[in-house]
Amino acid sequence: MARTSAEIGITADAWCPGIRCYADLRCGATAARGGWRADLLAGLTVGIVALPLALGFGVSGGLPAEAGLVTAIVAGVRAAVFGGSNVQVSGPTGAMVVVLAPIVASHGAGAVVVTLLAGVIVLAAGVLKLGRAVSFIPWPVIEGFTLGIAVIIFLQQVPQLTAATPTPGHSSQAVVAAMQSIVAADPGYLAWSLGAALVVAACMLLAPRVHAAIPGSLVGIVLVSVLALVIPNPLTRIGALPSGLPAPSIPALDPALLGSLLTPAVTVAALAAIESLLSGRVAASMADTGTFDPDRELVGQGVASIGSALFGGMPATGAIARTAVNVRSGGRSRIAAIFHSVVLLAVVLVAAGPVGTIPLAALAGVLMVTAVRMVHLGTVRAILRSTRADALAFVVTAVVTVSFDLIVAVVIGVVLAGVVALRSLSRSSSVHRESVDAPHVVPSPAADDDAPDGLRHDGAAEGDERIAILRLDGPLVFTAADRIFDEIRAISGVSVVVLRMSQLELVDATGARMLGDIVQALEARGVTVLIKGIQPRHEDLFRTVGVLGALRHHKHLFDDLPTAIGHARDHVRRERCGPTP
Repeated sequence: MARTSAEIGITADAWCPGIRCYADLRCGATAARGGWRADLLAGLTVGIVALPLALGFGVSGGLPAEAGLVTAIVAGVRAAVFGGSNVQVSGPTGAMVVVLAPIVASHGAGAVVVTLLAGVIVLAAGVLKLGRAVSFIPWPVIEGFTLGIAVIIFLQQVPQLTAATPTPGHSSQAVVAAMQSIVAADPGYLAWSLGAALVVAACMLLAPRVHAAIPGSLVGIVLVSVLALVIPNPLTRIGALPSGLPAPSIPALDPALLGSLLTPAVTVAALAAIESLLSGRVAASMADTGTFDPDRELVGQGVASIGSALFGGMPATGAIARTAVNVRSGGRSRIAAIFHSVVLLAVVLVAAGPVGTIPLAALAGVLMVTAVRMVHLGTVRAILRSTRADALAFVVTAVVTVSFDLIVAVVIGVVLAGVVALRSLSRSSSVHRESVDAPHVVPSPAADDDAPDGLRHDGAAEGDERIAILRLDGPLVFTAADRIFDEIRAISGVSVVVLRMSQLELVDATGARMLGDIVQALEARGVTVLIKGIQPRHEDLFRTVGVLGALRHHKHLFDDLPTAIGHARDHVRRERCGPTP
């Protein structure tokens, strides 16, 4: 009988905004979980911080600066309302710019369609409850991914400083474009742009030392913009911005282009999901910000990117830097992220003219400092000093991110980490041959009265050298199956093999099939196989793949070792004395 959507967990109530999202909101700014005033103040702070980033990411993505603002406004409020975090702030991010730039270069206006398709894909992933898949990405891979993104963001600003026409393309082209722009740079213009970037960087570094609440990036941009108006200079400006949001419209969907846009859309969707889920998970650990629902977060990010596409914006993701500012500023409910979008909308409506006079070099300075701050040297040192495998995964992911592609880097990093994990898992599988007369664990009251609890010493008996007790430890999976098979088949000079399986932790179909092959191979050589201690959770698998059916007799299955040893000794005795007349 078909199950209802409620039975499989797909309920609209779980995704739709409601008063429950603001149940803990209190009046006043000193309440334990924050209040209206605290959230509004946090939203104002985040809006000020987000303004230069939104403008900069719009330009770096190969789009007009207003595309970044539109995304921060439209997607920011939608993700705040529909998302799975109470404090997540969403909008354009550096990682998305790195992916979007080559798409804009290749498809132009088709990037809006890519944004729409990516939003639909992320929304579907949330409906299908794929939000917890991010937990399968190892920490070194995430940090390597972040380091690679930071390097690319930094390099993408070099053409902005040299007034060279940026050539958005594959991430590896960021290195080439940076070098080419430096070689072709006009020394006079470069001096002005570097000066502007350094002023912004100095403000960003020094402002927090004066007071933590001072937005250094905004102060730096205002200072550079004022100086650029007063002092004649050749710096390139952002240019005219619209004094309002564009009217929403559905992007033109050309069926002939959908096939070529689908792959970029999947890449954008994968990055949007990964970055948003990582950001939301980090935010949930920063303070008491309520529960984080990863599936609902994907739904919210999908709705956000769809809305952004309708207004001609960029794909949206959760932004860890702005989210962290929100939490540190006292934001505890969705009101803060919503008000951050309201602040940016006010800038568009009231201050579009002054914003258009900002030099691009000032935005480049903001993004360069942001890229440097993305890399935490303590984290890098910790990973490099951890295990060789984790250090390798970190370095490979970072190098591939810069040299090839972001999503390819994550896939390679995860695969590499998985291979290393499987290798470690296979090495933990082992076969130990035990002496027949050694003390053995006995889970029955039949142990000797003078022996320690759970131990029994049977003593040596004639013919024991013809009995091999093999204890299988650890997981028995496909990566270790051949090695275990060879080790057991190498046993010689015995008449009976007792396989102890009570210590097996994990068995897959390949490992179980290998056990069946071992039993058949030993029996074919005339060696009787006895199996002791099959765990109940493995019994169905062993029966299905034929391990139990390969035994010579159904009585060759035992629950305790002394009984199995007794049966083995009887078998050896009969073999030595011949059949009873």
